Amino acid sequence: MTATDTALQAAPAQKARGYWATVGRRLTRDKVSMVCAFVLLAILLAALFAPYLHLADPYQGSMVRRLRHIGTPGYPLGTDELGRDMLSRLIYGGRLSLLIGILPVVLAFIIGTSLGLVAGYAGGWLNTAIMRTVDVFYAFPSVLLAIAISGVLGAGIVNSIVSLTVVFVPQITRVAESVTTGVRNLDFVDAARASGAGALTIMRVHMLGNVLGPIFVYSTGLISVSMILAAGLSFLGLGTKPPEPEWGLMLNTLRTAIYVNPWVAAMPGVMIFAVSICFNLLSDGLRSAMDIRN
Repeated sequence: MTATDTALQAAPAQKARGYWATVGRRLTRDKVSMVCAFVLLAILLAALFAPYLHLADPYQGSMVRRLRHIGTPGYPLGTDELGRDMLSRLIYGGRLSLLIGILPVVLAFIIGTSLGLVAGYAGGWLNTAIMRTVDVFYAFPSVLLAIAISGVLGAGIVNSIVSLTVVFVPQITRVAESVTTGVRNLDFVDAARASGAGALTIMRVHMLGNVLGPIFVYSTGLISVSMILAAGLSFLGLGTKPPEPEWGLMLNTLRTAIYVNPWVAAMPGVMIFAVSICFNLLSDGLRSAMDIRN
């Protein structure tokens, strides 16, 4: 026995790092992704714990103190066109903006993954029926489809969530169906069929874990699009109704003050841009971290 063999036998056994542990380790090394995650976490926590931050009433205004500039004593980010504290309205507005931006993607992720998994595994006429129906909605531009559905349903938070969910379901379904088709005939699926497992068991136990990663990464990237579309609906009067604080609605109400106090009028747009770009960069970082071949 050589010295090398002796050293190998004496060395303690190390547990192999799992796939998701490797992805998490690679993601934490991405400085851009970590900065974006920190910014998003700070905004989310501020929105959730807004009542405990001792902020001014976001609904109480005063025509005497309207359109105060940034840095005014007592109003760090100034006031809006009705004299309401901008800092308070931006933080409280994050609640509705994040809700309308994230919840439709979560719902579309659940529905679209289910439809794509069934279509990709079943194939045949069921795949044709699901995917051709999806293509009908996918043929319309996202903005026009969201506006059309919201216009039919009417303004409101619930209707905005429903319209955005309908917009994103076809996109996620196409990705889920494509990924599922790629693994449908692999050896582990054939082995599960040979063992007598039913179709539902194969999709839920054997296939879902193998196709969930790419679908999740794609859905994460859609959150930035959802934030912009949700703000656009509110800007057009098809989303949140006044006097609720919501970033898109705040842009609409402050657009007439852009020549009087442009910095205050631009603050909701800055928040929309910051959250959208952070979700986009975080999605890119997650995609790179999951590609372990690199």
